[in-house]
Amino acid sequence: MIKHLFSRTLVILTFGFAATLAQAQLRVETSGVGATQIPVAIAGFADETIAPQQITAIIKADLARSGYFKIIDTGNTMSETVPVNYGEWKAKGADALVVGSVQRLADGRYDIRYRLLDTVKSSSLSGFGQVAGPDRLRVAGHKIADDIYEKLIGVRGAFSTRIAYVTKVGNEYRLEVADADGEGTQTALRSNEPIISPSWSPDGTKVAYVSFEAKKPVVYVQDLTTRQRTVVANHRGSNSAPSWSPDGSKLALALSRSGYTQIYVVNADGSNLRQLTNSQSIETEPQFSADGQAIYFTSDRSGGPQIYRMSANGGEAQRITFNGSYNISPRIAPDGKTLAYISRREGRFQLYALDLASGQELRLSDSTRDESPSFSPNGKYIMYATGRGSLSVVSVDGRVRQRLVTQAGDIREPTWGPFMK
Repeated sequence: MIKHLFSRTLVILTFGFAATLAQAQLRVETSGVGATQIPVAIAGFADETIAPQQITAIIKADLARSGYFKIIDTGNTMSETVPVNYGEWKAKGADALVVGSVQRLADGRYDIRYRLLDTVKSSSLSGFGQVAGPDRLRVAGHKIADDIYEKLIGVRGAFSTRIAYVTKVGNEYRLEVADADGEGTQTALRSNEPIISPSWSPDGTKVAYVSFEAKKPVVYVQDLTTRQRTVVANHRGSNSAPSWSPDGSKLALALSRSGYTQIYVVNADGSNLRQLTNSQSIETEPQFSADGQAIYFTSDRSGGPQIYRMSANGGEAQRITFNGSYNISPRIAPDGKTLAYISRREGRFQLYALDLASGQELRLSDSTRDESPSFSPNGKYIMYATGRGSLSVVSVDGRVRQRLVTQAGDIREPTWGPFMK
């Protein structure tokens, strides 16, 4: 029954950290490649050595770990203003060439220029300039990589995004925020009590989560800039599983204030609580659809945990998952076409993706204790916890895999945030 799921989840996600973590950046390990790898030559940007971080190193690392590009190192620097011999680069096997420059401004910021050139058609594909402070150089590089990915793949990259996850250091729990490549780790919250279920606001400025600091689960929303916190749900019983609406105005929650755990919606400031389900089943893990018109959730109304969909205003629910007797943790892709979830089969908890139009299902992992799936903002990748002291990322077609690991310890509850501004 689904109640066993809840007790198992709380044990694993809140008390199952077996090791003490040393605070460290995540290291990304990539395996597998996309169906097609595009050869891209990336020249060193002119004068980029004046900056504390090398923009082209960031771009190369982003594109390489995506699994969809073969990086050709030019061995030299090239400004975006220098004439290009397209035939020469085509002969070297490059379908595209990246060039650019970096200039330090009087106020200490850096003017970064970039161009993406098509060596096959001998034309310019894209290019722009941006000004960034020393603390924003990584973001600037990620934005260039996002643009290259979009122009060559057809979908915006997800390099200029952030992730959040939970760690435990001694007796201290930490809600950590980092860039999508694991760099720039910052601690958003420290607590001597468990922290679970982080969820990004659509604008990336806030995170909702569940904290046990009041000796019971309470839902908070925290501003990541000011660190100001708002109590969104502190009702009798359990307050859990916050999920933002696409417009950021509301949160869907699972509350047991009336007995059985049911689905509710509340304004982001905690006002106007409304109950959407009213049954003698356990209804939990609500997730808004991409357009905000529906809510996916987990329920044991059919005898075991399965995933259902109902209107965002409540009403009759439609069962979505039918393969397997135990399906939990629904997450919907940004385009609304694919549902990711965890399914238990033959004793293994593994990540699956379901094409909602065709009903075709694809297993995306070979681990046995998968948890907490989360789509990248471009819908091309899914991050999840593996129960083995690391986070994993897999492309939706299963071809490209990444592991985000620390030198020691365990990490849980990953959630992928929106694009950085």
